[in-house]
Amino acid sequence: MYRLIVIAAGIFMLNACSHHSDTAMVEAKDAMVKKAMHSGLRLQNMNRSVRPGDDFNAYVNGGWIDSTEIPADKASYGIGYIVHEESQDNVKKIIEDASTGRFAQGSDEQKVGDLFNSFMDMDHRNKIGLAPLQPELGRISALNSHSDVAAYFGHGNRIGLDLPFTLFIYPDLKAPTKYAMYTFQAGLGLPDREYYFNDDEKSENIRTKYREHMTKMFMMTDLGDANDVDAVYELEKKLAGKQMKKEETRDIIKLYNPHTRSELNQLAPGFDWDAYLAASDLGDISGLIIAMKDYTRDFNDIFTSTDVDTWKNYLTWSALRKNSRRLTQAIDDESFDFYRRTLTGAQEQIAMWRRGVNVVNAALGEVVGKVYVKRHFPPEAKEGMQELVANLITAYGESIENLDWMGEATRAEALDKLSKFTPKIGYPDIWKDYSALTIDAKDLYGNLERSAIVEYTRAVDKLNGPVKKHEWNMTPQTVNAYYSPAQNEIVFPAAILQPPYFDLTADDAVNYGAIGAVIGHEIGHGFDDAGSTFDGDGVLRDWWTENDKAEFKQRTAKLIEQYDSFKVFDDLNVNGEFTLGENIGDLGGLSIALKAYKMSLNGKPAPVLDGFTGEQRVFIGYAQSWLSKSREEAMRQRVATDPHSPRKFRVNGVVRNVPEFYEAFDVKPGDALYLPPEERVKIW
Repeated sequence: MYRLIVIAAGIFMLNACSHHSDTAMVEAKDAMVKKAMHSGLRLQNMNRSVRPGDDFNAYVNGGWIDSTEIPADKASYGIGYIVHEESQDNVKKIIEDASTGRFAQGSDEQKVGDLFNSFMDMDHRNKIGLAPLQPELGRISALNSHSDVAAYFGHGNRIGLDLPFTLFIYPDLKAPTKYAMYTFQAGLGLPDREYYFNDDEKSENIRTKYREHMTKMFMMTDLGDANDVDAVYELEKKLAGKQMKKEETRDIIKLYNPHTRSELNQLAPGFDWDAYLAASDLGDISGLIIAMKDYTRDFNDIFTSTDVDTWKNYLTWSALRKNSRRLTQAIDDESFDFYRRTLTGAQEQIAMWRRGVNVVNAALGEVVGKVYVKRHFPPEAKEGMQELVANLITAYGESIENLDWMGEATRAEALDKLSKFTPKIGYPDIWKDYSALTIDAKDLYGNLERSAIVEYTRAVDKLNGPVKKHEWNMTPQTVNAYYSPAQNEIVFPAAILQPPYFDLTADDAVNYGAIGAVIGHEIGHGFDDAGSTFDGDGVLRDWWTENDKAEFKQRTAKLIEQYDSFKVFDDLNVNGEFTLGENIGDLGGLSIALKAYKMSLNGKPAPVLDGFTGEQRVFIGYAQSWLSKSREEAMRQRVATDPHSPRKFRVNGVVRNVPEFYEAFDVKPGDALYLPPEERVKIW
């Protein structure tokens, strides 16, 4: 639900929430039921020849999976992509309205229209070739010492280059009312450190093709030769060998390592921290929080033992790789050939206009977002979502109060944290100011570099003030959601609040199974293996008794074991440790959504719609929200890099642990998903 986000489940912010009573819950239910018009089930997607207890995902989504071909421009396809493209379609109309050229220079409309046009004007981009990149290449060429290289790393932070470690701002995990600047490992051209070391044939093939891609890029731009490729690749491999494994990055406590300026010099004495911080516009900062301490110490040796010319080649590759989609058609096509075709299996480029929409969303997201919510997010959608969030929080509270494995001291802390959750729904109350950003219809490269600098400056300026709790880290037109542990907030952008995730005209059951489980999932992140290390005020603090902590770890260990056993392919299993937080969120999300639905009935029987009971529709609603299929290449990359389990297992791996599933679909011993009661995991 990203990369720098690993440090605390998200680089995000907050608002204010209250704990609602059962009475409010019943009133919310009554308000929603008046709107109910249909079941919300997508019956045409089902394959009823499959037993639900053997493969629930196939039972709910199998008809669609069997009959749907992944579009040539996609690595994966499913309901998330379909809704995302609907959002893109809507944003395109907003952009088209701003692309007439009749707006004043500096206006929001001018910036949106000209940014989009600068991306779409491939004839101009082909004509000017590498010219936009030449000043950056000249800056790299002029580096003469390791101190110069360190300073360039600081400059690279400002313009968004991928470097051996990067900077980002986030509330101080021990004092979340103020900001701190963090470092995080980065700088690899392959998706993850394991890509450099796995010894299977597929990995060897990817490494070969990566080096071929580097060679083509260097040769077609006349920026290097095969020897330079060898040197850069070996440097990346050295960095990868010292980076923290992705499974270990889930231990937030290990990632919180504040260092003063003098301590930075002790940690990595061969790196010119003063030059680096000055070039990063952080000359006066008192220190940094080093997420990967051992990596930073080892990086020092790599940095000093690598000659300046090799660093220059590495930085040239970083600049070329980062900007490949901003330059010529030939460079863009070559980047696609490796990063999309080889790594994900996609056969064609995504439509140019869709990529242009992505560029606008990334650089001017809240400018577009203001218009998007006016056109596509009615007030009743926000009201309905507020009611559902309140209901899920109520159900979560009741569940915590009745946990048989948790002691009273820990329970009190958990309930206190729940009572302080802040929901954000739809869009921010205060929009970002983009007045400092200049956009030129003939300067895509400059537009995006200036955008990166404006956002970087916005981040640095935060160090001088309190945490901006009104800010969002997703745009309203994003089909996603997130939880921020340091803010203790759950955030649901407008674009996810539409069918099949949230349908104001559908019966409640499917809404609880779909968006209700998403709400429960995000709340659950506050109580997963990482989120549970933060208290209700967002402070990184151990609020668990030793007995309860041990019981929690025992239960999560069983969940790891379950997911480790799931085979994606004959030679590849799910990584249960890496995906643990998301699996906890999924299990708690569906369990609490089901509980909230039953509470909302207020003792009355649920209607039977389309032949399914209320509880069955909750489960089906949950499963159909994960409708998806992927190419093998994309799935392998997902397992290697994504902390979410493959979607098939986000369905089947969850329902088999929920007791009501067995009764709802008559699941018995011998069914593939059957687990004996003592093997089912219940955490929240």
